Order: sequence, then structure tokens, then C-alpha cells
Amino acid sequence: MANESVVYGCITDMQFVSNADGIGERRAANRRVTESLPLAEDWPLLCREMFSLPQQAVDFGDCQTDVIHFGASYKGIEHEWTEWLKLFEAMLHDMYWVSATVHLQTAYNGTHTFVWHAEDEFHAPGQGGGKLRCEWLREDSLS
Repeated sequence: MANESVVYGCITDMQFVSNADGIGERRAANRRVTESLPLAEDWPLLCREMFSLPQQAVDFGDCQTDVIHFGASYKGIEHEWTEWLKLFEAMLHDMYWVSATVHLQTAYNGTHTFVWHAEDEFHAPGQGGGKLRCEWLREDSLS
């Protein structure tokens, strides 16, 4: 499909909390946010089915980073990209995270990478935003 756009990326959260209950609370808070998104059948720009969160029962041992993966295919999302970013940043506002990366691949405009970094060690729900950086890679476009 010539005007197909692919959006994918991840949100990371370092587990700074020294007790297991704190880690579980952070994961549960992030899960509540993604589960509150509309279903895919409603055709929203962001939907709960596009997110994959770490399981609460999983013990990662020495690993200290939770990774929330997401991805979706759209028809020409770049025409609604400002609204997509607004919804994504509103979602991030309500989550725990350290960084978030979004890749936008378009057939005509190449690949754009958007990266947010928390202003402090991590972002907690309700805090201010993060710092956004955007990169554009023209040579890596969809065929």
C-alpha cells in the first residue's frame, strides 16, 4: 500500500524502587493507562492493542529496565501526526517512564524518530513533560 505508515517504538522505565511492591505499583499504573485506551475496533489513533507491557509476575533478576513495546500500521498517519503526538504525550503524562522512542516510517517522507527523555531521573504521573528530540532519516523509506 503506497500510503501506508508504520509507527513503532518503546517506553522504558528504570526500576529505581528498592522494594518489589514499588515496582509492581509502577507497572500497574502504566498498565492502567494503556488499558484505558480505546479498542482498535473504534479506529482511534492510539489503542490498547498496540501496547505490550511487562508482566507483573515476571522477575527480571539483575535487569533494571521495564520495556513497553508498541506498534501499529496506519493509512497515511502523517496527515494526523500532530494529533497522534498530542495523544501519545498525554498518555506519557500519566505514566512512569525514563525514555520513550517513536519511529514513524512513511513511504513518501522517510523515517522520523522521536525521542523523549525525562527531565529528572524518571517521569512520574502528573509531572511536567520530557525533552523531545526529532530526527529525520530520508534514505530509510518504505518500498
